[in-house]
Amino acid sequence: MPVGLTPPVAGSLTLIPGIRLGVAQAGVRKANRDDVLVICLPETATVAGVFTQNRFCAAPVQLCRTHLASTAPRALVINTGNANAGTGEDGLARARQVCAALANELGCKEDQILPFSTGVIMESLPADRIISGIPAALANLAEDNWLRAAGAIMTTDIVAKGRTASCQIKGQTVTVTGIAKGSGMIHPNMATMLGYVAIDARVPAGVLQHLLNEVTNESFNRVTVDGDTSTNDSFILMANGRVDAPLVEEIDGADYHALYAAVAEVSVFLAQALARDGEGATKFVTIEVEQGRDRAECVQIAKAIAHSPLVKTALFASDPNLGRILAAIGYAGIDDLDVNKIGLWLGDVEVVRNGGRDPSYVETRAAEVMKREDITMRITLGRGSARDRVWTCDFSYDYVKINAEYRS
Repeated sequence: MPVGLTPPVAGSLTLIPGIRLGVAQAGVRKANRDDVLVICLPETATVAGVFTQNRFCAAPVQLCRTHLASTAPRALVINTGNANAGTGEDGLARARQVCAALANELGCKEDQILPFSTGVIMESLPADRIISGIPAALANLAEDNWLRAAGAIMTTDIVAKGRTASCQIKGQTVTVTGIAKGSGMIHPNMATMLGYVAIDARVPAGVLQHLLNEVTNESFNRVTVDGDTSTNDSFILMANGRVDAPLVEEIDGADYHALYAAVAEVSVFLAQALARDGEGATKFVTIEVEQGRDRAECVQIAKAIAHSPLVKTALFASDPNLGRILAAIGYAGIDDLDVNKIGLWLGDVEVVRNGGRDPSYVETRAAEVMKREDITMRITLGRGSARDRVWTCDFSYDYVKINAEYRS
């Protein structure tokens, strides 16, 4: 089971007025499972997006970028079971077919549809199956369909992932609800992970994009399961634009900061949920790096540790073989790093002081920390005042099994 992660239940995800979600079973890869999701937006909605920086990005990512830049989206269509990546011009044509079919049903333009796919790479998208499922998805459109939608976008996820938060703006309660999927092939570098967050507010597109960029950097860009950046990573932020909802149009104003806090609460929860549900994960790990010259080098070192198979397998074994952490710090690529200033804590246990084993360190205490499901590593660099953190998980036998049998 996921590490300390409780899946959403009925009533836990608050609806966003005007944003309707519908789900269908189209048999994209497997029969009798929800695998097509349609999200319909009101005409007043604004949308922002960030996408994978993998150069081999999927056909739907390419179309989403183009469509977002050209018009106001009216709907999103998401399929699981097939990534439509590594499929060339044929993949683009099939994604366009899906967009055209949904546009025809909704009476809008093809470029007002944003397509998303997740699943197996380098297989032709079964566009006909997805198109055949669209009427069923539209038939059960509902504002309170977030829970079923969270399940419909899953692939190797064990549980659905969703969260609602709220804030006060101009005396009104603003609700933020989001869902995400992802378990393996997780190392978002945004700008297999998909995230959709909606806001009950009026937010101009430019402000919304700025908000999304900031939030992404503090949430999904701080999580990694295996260091593999997916071809399909996409994170979409939607504001319903309801006429009676409060307007947030000034970046860095009090209203913006209130909204940022709520969107960040949802996004950080979802990002951490990806690591907690990492394929076969048994440990959730927070890696904090402090006293850096800037945040970038703190993240660089944290990710070097988080990506180390040796560190991740030691975590699975609850083995305080902590020299592996020092090795990762050393090869992280900080050329002028003075290792004689390095400090390392595992939980509340000081392991390394001034680059060497702390004289009071007792391995049995570190072993007790390693047995926990939630573990925090703290590294001090002795170079400045910057700090940052990354979330990750361990590598278990099941990670290998799940990925070895992924297409079975």
